[in-house]
Amino acid sequence: MGARDLSIISTPPPNRQPVTTELHTYDESIIRDAVSTELRRGGQVFFVHNRVSDIEQVANTIFKLVPDARMGIAHGQMDGDKLEKAMIKFIDGEYDVLVSTNIIESGLDIPNANTIMINQAHMFGLSDLHQMRGRVGRSNKKAFCYLLTPPSSVLSSDSRKRLAALEEFSELGDGFKVAMRDLDIRGAGNLLGAEQSGFITDLGFDTYHKILDDAIQELKETDFKELFAEELSEKAKLIVPDCIIETDLEILIPETYINNTSERLQLYATLIILKTKKLLDFKDSLKDRFGELPDPVEQLINSVRLRWMGEELGFEKISLKNESLAVILLLAMMNTSNQKSSEGFYRSFKPILSVAG
Repeated sequence: MGARDLSIISTPPPNRQPVTTELHTYDESIIRDAVSTELRRGGQVFFVHNRVSDIEQVANTIFKLVPDARMGIAHGQMDGDKLEKAMIKFIDGEYDVLVSTNIIESGLDIPNANTIMINQAHMFGLSDLHQMRGRVGRSNKKAFCYLLTPPSSVLSSDSRKRLAALEEFSELGDGFKVAMRDLDIRGAGNLLGAEQSGFITDLGFDTYHKILDDAIQELKETDFKELFAEELSEKAKLIVPDCIIETDLEILIPETYINNTSERLQLYATLIILKTKKLLDFKDSLKDRFGELPDPVEQLINSVRLRWMGEELGFEKISLKNESLAVILLLAMMNTSNQKSSEGFYRSFKPILSVAG
């Protein structure tokens, strides 16, 4: 997959205010006060209840608590036309309170709706809660989000952490912090074993990536060898898995050629995983984007070709220093029964020598 650049937009639009987020045990008095307060300032309310079976009962309960509120209901099992009409009425201000499932979590921008109440909030994931909270506060008015749950004593540890995170990170631009806390609560995934893997900071990205590649290759050769039979057969043709190049030549992409560090690193990473047939395309792409290749870049591309040839011929290492070429061969290759004759062996060096100049 490779390492990706990450940019964060943390500057809110002008005149936006953060959504005040409060966590409460379910209490009808809190619902009555929150709805009444919003209606008094001329606003509208979302009430999220994610069970269609008793959503009408919940709507009736709210109506009893606030009799002067005009109620609407929206959920995914409604006929498309009815759902559309319900949403248009809410947008046009014909409903004061919309009782709905979590279908409202994306795609709605209603500036006049500035209070949202989420019932059974512990049943939602952190990203769902953050998305639903984002349905309010779409104007310059102060907005409120109430998370309603059973008593904390009956909530799981992860549920309490999720709700506390949403309450803590309620400032504008805190979406990334919410995502990081979600990752922390759930774990980053168990890539290869029974224990959590991935201490990139301690190992460094390159070392971690190499360990990960080695582990994946091991799985390909054991548990999943049938799935990767074609790939393994191609690798089996290589006498050595990798050939090390040592040289005193200047092989690099100079800053004078590409001054952007991230761009240079990306090109190095591409070159490492490049396949033989794509090398010319890579070279042409560099010329098109950055101009004629300087000598160090030509030498870098030649060193890649040199490494590929070394792998095919069974060289563990190729040393090109002081205008002389030396190679280290596998001992097993030298002892093999179909060892090359001296003339044939020299012939195999000719492509190496032509690349080495």
